[in-house]
Amino acid sequence: MQFKSIVRTALVAALLAAPAAMVASAPAFAQAQPAATSKLDEIIAKGVLKVGMPGDYKPFGYYDKDKNTFEGFDADMAEALGKAMGVKVEFVKTSWSNMMKDFEGGAFDMAVGGVSITLDRAKKGYFSTAMMREGKTPITLCKNKDKFATLEEIDKPETKVVVNPGGTNERFARANLKAANIRVYPDNNTIFNEIIKGDADLMMTDSSETMYQQKLHPELCAVHPDKPFDFAEKAYLLPRDLPMKQFVDQWMHIMVETGQYKTLFSKYFG
Repeated sequence: MQFKSIVRTALVAALLAAPAAMVASAPAFAQAQPAATSKLDEIIAKGVLKVGMPGDYKPFGYYDKDKNTFEGFDADMAEALGKAMGVKVEFVKTSWSNMMKDFEGGAFDMAVGGVSITLDRAKKGYFSTAMMREGKTPITLCKNKDKFATLEEIDKPETKVVVNPGGTNERFARANLKAANIRVYPDNNTIFNEIIKGDADLMMTDSSETMYQQKLHPELCAVHPDKPFDFAEKAYLLPRDLPMKQFVDQWMHIMVETGQYKTLFSKYFG
C-alpha cells in the first residue's frame, strides 16, 4: 500500500473514531440533550432552498426581466446544489447594497452571483470552499489599454472611473484612488457601455468579469487580468450553520472531482 493511501486510511479512521470517543467521554446530561435542528435540516424539511442573487453580474448571475428568470454560472450551480439536496431552488432578487441586510434578515438561505469573500461578510456568515481565485483589474477601451496598467497611472484628476454601487468594486476604487474622478453608475448590466460611449475611461472589477466583458464588447480590453491589483476569492455566502457548510463543501468537492464543475465553468468562461 502506498504512503498516501496509508495516510488517507489513517485519517479516515481517525475521523470516524473521533466522534465516538468524544461521545463516550461526554457527561451523561450532555448526551441527553436533544440535537438542535440545523439550517440544512430546515431547508430539506421545507423542500425549498432560497438563493439570493443581485442578478446584475454576468456571467455569474443575470436576472432576465422579460422571462422573470435568473441565469448564469451561479444560477446553474445553485440548481445543481438544490438537486443534490433534493429540494426546489427559489431565487430571491437582492442588490449588492442590500445583500447583507437581506441575508441577515432571513430573506434567503444563501447568497450567490459572484460573491467575493470579505472579512466583513465573514463576520455575519460562513463561506463555502472558495471556487475561484482572482482580483480587481481595469477594463478600458483597447486603445487605452497601456495607459492604465498601474494604480498610479489611473489615479489622476483627469481619469474618469465608473463603479457600480455598494459592492467590492466601489470599495476598492475609493480605497485606492484619491485623485481620480469616481462616478457611481446604478446599473451593472449596462455599466460597460459608459466606457464605450466615452463617458468613463475605465472600470475596475473582478478579472473574471473583465475577461467575460471583453468577449461581449470587442472595443474593450481587460488590463493584465492574470495579474490583478489584489487578491480575492469567490464563494457562496452561507448561514452560520456547520452542517449546511459541510454539505455545501462536500457537494462542491464532488462537483470538481466528477468534472461537473468544469463543464459548467467552460460553458460560461470558455
